[in-house]
Amino acid sequence: MQIGFIGLGVMGSRMAKNLAKAGHDLTVYDADPDTTNKVAADIGGRAAASPREAAAASEIVITMLPNGQIVRDVVFGESGLAAGFQAGAMLLDTSSAEPWITRETAERLAQQNVDMVDAPVSGAEEGARTATLVFMCGGSEEGLARARPLLELMGKHVFHVGPISAGHTMKAINNVTTALSFLCTAEALLVGKSYGLNAKAMLDVMNVSTGYSFATQNRFLFDVITRRFQDQFKLDLMLKDMGIARQLAEAHGLPAPMMALGTERWQQAVETLGRGAVTTEVVRFVEREMGVELKD
Repeated sequence: MQIGFIGLGVMGSRMAKNLAKAGHDLTVYDADPDTTNKVAADIGGRAAASPREAAAASEIVITMLPNGQIVRDVVFGESGLAAGFQAGAMLLDTSSAEPWITRETAERLAQQNVDMVDAPVSGAEEGARTATLVFMCGGSEEGLARARPLLELMGKHVFHVGPISAGHTMKAINNVTTALSFLCTAEALLVGKSYGLNAKAMLDVMNVSTGYSFATQNRFLFDVITRRFQDQFKLDLMLKDMGIARQLAEAHGLPAPMMALGTERWQQAVETLGRGAVTTEVVRFVEREMGVELKD
């Protein structure tokens, strides 16, 4: 199949490589020309000079971009995807985006007979590299059926959670849950540490007890207490997803005080550590406040 891939960062470059390995013909584009050329050479694909050029060469275009505004600009901006799409094409957006922007983008594309499925991911860089991502998808049954063979080449789970934008809604509530868990776990472990408990021992207990989470089993165990802090997901991108979840709650008039408090704390961490910091470094922020380090 002729596939376009837009956004060739940590996630996109690995996802594109898995599609190319399966024998698909890829035309790729990134805002950085050097990245475009490098990834194209690495996967045996073609480098496009613009999103429009990638769309013109493709049946389905996959986007992996930071937010919905950027997706919208890539689609409808100058030399954007919309200018290159043929009738009957599809946009498969795997970005983490604002659901309301996704709905607007899909409505505009439908006017030129272009379908859209939103399929944000969970699984981070390792999942993208090993094709074990989890996709949470919004769109029609027909649209997902068309996209599913590609999604299954990049991931191990594909969930259809509702109509267009439902995937991006699911991604936001998944990530705000992850972020709140991370903050609470950091505080709890640092309290234990202040009483002389061993960090790894506490995590070993949690990981076979009710305190278990993705954070305790993966991030705290291998990235925090080792002091590596090498998680590829940026602190400010998590903050963006938390903000989306809060706006979704507010739009329905739902009180969500834990979301509000967690987002405020995450914002403080971003301001303290800088936007270049990775997600696991939120622990450094909590450590500074408590005066305790989570290491043995």
